[in-house]
Amino acid sequence: MFKRFCSSTAIAVLLCHAIPAAAADSGNPENAFNPAFSLILSGTYGSLRQDPAIPATGFAMNPNPGHEQGFNLGESEMGISANIDPQFRGVATLALDPAGGIGVENAFVQTTSLGDGLNLKFGRYFSGLGYLNEQHAHAWDFTDQPLVYAVLWENQLGEDGVQLKWLAPTETFLEFGGEIGKGRGFPGTERAKNGSGAGVVFVHAGDDIGIEHSWRAGASLHRTRRVAAESADVPDLGGNAVTNLFSGDSQTVGMDFVWKYAPNGNIRNRYLKVQAEYFRRRENGDLTYDTAGANVTDTYAVTQSGWYAQGVYQFMPLWRSGLRYDRLDPGKAAVGALNAGNVIADYAYNPSRITWMLDYSPSEFSRFRLQLAHDNSRRGMADNQLFVQYIMSLGAHGAHQY
Repeated sequence: MFKRFCSSTAIAVLLCHAIPAAAADSGNPENAFNPAFSLILSGTYGSLRQDPAIPATGFAMNPNPGHEQGFNLGESEMGISANIDPQFRGVATLALDPAGGIGVENAFVQTTSLGDGLNLKFGRYFSGLGYLNEQHAHAWDFTDQPLVYAVLWENQLGEDGVQLKWLAPTETFLEFGGEIGKGRGFPGTERAKNGSGAGVVFVHAGDDIGIEHSWRAGASLHRTRRVAAESADVPDLGGNAVTNLFSGDSQTVGMDFVWKYAPNGNIRNRYLKVQAEYFRRRENGDLTYDTAGANVTDTYAVTQSGWYAQGVYQFMPLWRSGLRYDRLDPGKAAVGALNAGNVIADYAYNPSRITWMLDYSPSEFSRFRLQLAHDNSRRGMADNQLFVQYIMSLGAHGAHQY
């Protein structure tokens, strides 16, 4: 099963919630040069009791992707891919902002003929760390990312650089990978400099257990440096909202695991997917407190972490339900003496959230989702959230990863 899930078979397509690629017309040589084109249309309705702009307690110096209230057109995603020649393949994914403008999510070239299990990717891509990071939003099992992805990676870590993967020639799935890049995605700082601004190494292993079970586990390490990273509206010990700057080293370790079960190996009727990830980040450097006022700089170090666990069960054809639990730890910071009376070192609170979803997919090209969440990520501001989402897929779209 694991070997089949890692391929682009129809089974992999259904299990990974992808859209099958259009069949090529081998009788017309001109079609060999036509790129595959896809368009993902999505939208949501959100009902929240609290202001989504307020960050999780203890993570005000981190990004806060938040949510949108009321009716909202989601980010449309346009994909183009094709073989360039016998040695290379090109992929571009463009994000169409509902407010106008186009962003580049992915734009990379991949080798197709290195051999010996090697694959080289260069350009702009989602990093291979963790399990969820490489998946595009339309493939998520929930409307939003887990809290740990939101606060540590601003939903997803994107990179401009080079990635090399090696698939070992073993019966058990064993993959090693490494990346060097600019460091443009949080927690890095995009800088004009020679050389690399960030690096990632990761390893994945997996296998089948009979015809009904398969699993994959992974570990990753990310290192980068933040330079004059600005954080606005950070609460201080006096109850004020100030702007701080941080410069220093950032190192994140992660672990991920996914297990899948399909009765008799048939995922068309029923299957269960259970997954979990944990990330732990250590940052060490200098913090400038209240740049518009006191403007005091001293040492600062903190270790923050978070994890989630979720399960998704397709209980009958076309219908799935899922449950997810998130938890964060803002850590206890070591603050230099000059700022000990200004910066909050210990929030003594662990943000958390529990989420339930139900979705219906009339075909592999469309999905409707209802999601309810009880969000305790902000101390004293419990939030009951409701989301209704649609995801519609047009054109060719290949299977996603395991």
